[in-house]
This record gives sequence, C-alpha cells and structure tokens, in this order.
Amino acid sequence: MKDRERAGRRIRMTNLLWLQAGSCGGCTMSVLDHGARGWVRELQNFGIDLLWHPSLSEESGEEAIAILGDVAAGRTPLDFLCIEGSILRGPNGTGLYNRLAGTGRTMLSWVRELAPLADYCIAVGTCAAYGGVHAAQPDPAEASGLQYEGSISGGVLGPDFRARSGLPVINVAGCAPHPGWIMETLAALQMGDFDESDLDRLGRPKFFAKTLAHHGCERNEYYEFKASAEKLSDLGCLMEHLGCKATQAVGDCNQRSWNGGGSCTHGGFSCVACTSPGFEQTEDFLKTPKVGGIPVGLPLDMPKAWFVALAALSKSATPERVRQNATSDRVVRDPRRAGGHDE
Repeated sequence: MKDRERAGRRIRMTNLLWLQAGSCGGCTMSVLDHGARGWVRELQNFGIDLLWHPSLSEESGEEAIAILGDVAAGRTPLDFLCIEGSILRGPNGTGLYNRLAGTGRTMLSWVRELAPLADYCIAVGTCAAYGGVHAAQPDPAEASGLQYEGSISGGVLGPDFRARSGLPVINVAGCAPHPGWIMETLAALQMGDFDESDLDRLGRPKFFAKTLAHHGCERNEYYEFKASAEKLSDLGCLMEHLGCKATQAVGDCNQRSWNGGGSCTHGGFSCVACTSPGFEQTEDFLKTPKVGGIPVGLPLDMPKAWFVALAALSKSATPERVRQNATSDRVVRDPRRAGGHDE
C-alpha cells in the first residue's frame, strides 16, 4: 500500500474494517460527528482507509461478502478491526442469534476468524468491551465482550488473545464513547504512539480513563459542600440522592464537550458510569443506593473514611447561597449581589 508524507513523518496507508454485532448503532452515530469535515474525512487525513462499514459503505450483498472473504483469505491486509456491539453467543454457545446476512455464518464465527488477522482489535463501546446493555440479567442472548465478560477477563476471544501487534483488545468503552476517544485511539495507533502501557487494567486507553467524569463537572461547588439536588431539575450535586456515579466513573466527559457542547451532568442527568463493566446491572439509575444513609458507591479519588468525615464538615459549612441554589432549578441567590461574598 502507498505511504503518505505528513508533518515530516511517513504514515503507512492502512485498512479499517468495522463490524456491528449486537448493537444499537449508537457508537457509529457518535463517531460520525468527529472532526470539522466528518469522521470519514478524518480517517483519510490520517491515512486510514475505511475498507467496509455495514451502515456507511456503498458495498452490500456479494460485494461486501467479497471484501470479508479477501480479508479472511489474507489477500487484503487487516490493520484495524473495529467491533461495535456485544457478541451474542446464544443459544447455547452457537452464536446463531446473530448471523451476518448472506454469509451463512454467525458474527461470533467471523470475529473469532478475523481478530487474529488484525494488527489491532478495537472494541468500540461498552457492549463490545464488556457485554454492555445486552448482558444485563437475565441474558438470554448470552452477550459478551470481545475479551471481557463484565469485569472478568475472557470473553469470546479469551484472556490470552493478542492481535498481530501483540496488543490485547483495546476497549474504547462508553455507551456511546466520545467520538474523540474513538478517533484519537485510531490516530495514536496509526502514528505508532500507543502500546500496552497506555491501557488501564480493563483495557481502556488511559488518555481518557486516567481521569473521572466528576473532574470538571460544573456542579462541583455543590459537591464540595455536599449540597445535593433533590430532583432532576435542581442545580445541586446529583450524587447523594439521584444516582450520579461521576465520582466513580472513568472518562474526561466534563473536560471536553460532546458534539459541540455538554455532557450528561451538564444536561441535568446523572452519570451512569457507562464506561464501566456491569453498569447495566443498576436497579435504578436515578436513585443512589445507601447503607445507613451513606451512599454505597463512594468516590474513587479519596479514601472512604475521609469522604464520610469531610462530608459532615462540608455540610456544616455550606453557605446559605449554595444551600438554596442546590434545590432550585435556577440561581436564586446570586453571589454578585453581596459583592462576591455569601450572606
């Protein structure tokens, strides 16, 4: 394949094959909005050729089957294999619940054949990474991630799987992932700036998994004073009563805008920790489980004992302005009216 000179570096032209398994298509919808000129142009800019995508490519029927056949036979090199959606192994491990139309084969079979041929295997979204929504109990479809089943290493490819580059499956988790997480992972791999040390213990790229969704949240003043919202329209912190898991969920969601602006908490909705395995098992996404009045899931960035002690101190020191605003749908006490000082 031809190489391309870019910014003084030689970029090898590569192929990307994208398959959709048990998926709602949300990951594709997310990544399509990446880049000023769109995701496909962004791929081209980095020297990545979109070999085939079931929702975006013109090829269908026999043409699409021929592309897959050429890859499987080794006639077309496979650099990036992106899988969107969980792998449905049912019934009874046969994978027959999810067949690739026209091929007479299951998606389970295709993934197990193609993954070892790829230089890099990328699970796009939490479904492909850990099983996701489809794996919620009861799970009649026997859904699984590529190399994890929930938080347990294994999945459909097994714990010892390595792509031709030597890397395990790269889990760009999220439901759906931020478009930047997907494209920046591909770009880093293409530029040779990514190795196994750049993955966390659950196979997620550290560039977005080394921080928490809580970091950068515009509700953090309320969080610091433990001034909590009581209903979704309130301005206060959503953690204590309304199920928000931003202090436990990895992701830079509040440090970069989604599709031009916003995040879950910015939009007034609780973070459901969609980048984490097992998030789908939550009984009530809008209710914080508690034991003895203390939330069960406590922040990851401080010891639990500290949090409990500091929470009591913070509540006792909450300014009246913050207390009143926390349970209102708008700012009712503006600090500017008091010269920047609380009354």
